[in-house]
Amino acid sequence: MKTYGIIGNPLGHSFSKQYFTEKFQTEKIDAQFLNFEIPKIEEIQDIIKNNPTLKGLCVTIPYKEEVMTYLDEIDPLAKEIGAVNSIQIRRKGGQIHLKGYNTDIYGFGESLSDFIKEEKPKALILGTGGASKAVATALKNQSIDFISVSRKQIESSISYQDLSKDIISKHKLIINCTPLGTFPKTDTCPDLNYNLISQDHFLYDLVYNPSTTLFMSKGIEQGSKTHNGLKMLHLQAEKSWEIWNE
Repeated sequence: MKTYGIIGNPLGHSFSKQYFTEKFQTEKIDAQFLNFEIPKIEEIQDIIKNNPTLKGLCVTIPYKEEVMTYLDEIDPLAKEIGAVNSIQIRRKGGQIHLKGYNTDIYGFGESLSDFIKEEKPKALILGTGGASKAVATALKNQSIDFISVSRKQIESSISYQDLSKDIISKHKLIINCTPLGTFPKTDTCPDLNYNLISQDHFLYDLVYNPSTTLFMSKGIEQGSKTHNGLKMLHLQAEKSWEIWNE
């Protein structure tokens, strides 16, 4: 039986296991999907060694960047943004070859197009982690200008304190790339002045559990359009499946 899985920590509410297990059952695929919740990234070596039927891995928080050190090859796009969320595993003649990809770019880009249609509003990316890098690349691919926002002002971003009325009014697409609002801490959200959000804004939350986050709810109260990260996850998962089975 072929094996696929996911590495990360924590994985208690991981989307991937349920998604792929249901896919295998529905499509009658003889395979299993395992959660590998590991306290440190070095343990990926034992996972690869101890699971000889393993053909592919999803990578989630907090290892999308750290895992790159353990790969034999990295797809140019994943290398450019510095984050991997999918690993293709090839075994031949006793040799193991690990190649990293980033399917978040595809998943976010396709789902964003469905959300905003033909519009190209300027964007604010909330957060500067691995997911935000994929989002930034997808926005560049769609010729959408953006500003990154972080808790502390760094060279490539502004801080939440810098989010003036003028900036928010000119950036009609706001994307939450932080884990704020994720179950069970559903009473949290990015530190914005939501009174400045209008019905012309698009609020996209990469969080998918709960389906309507506090970030989204505050946008809905102002009349804005909202979207969660579930469709992105479906799209990136199917892209990973293609890669694993090339």
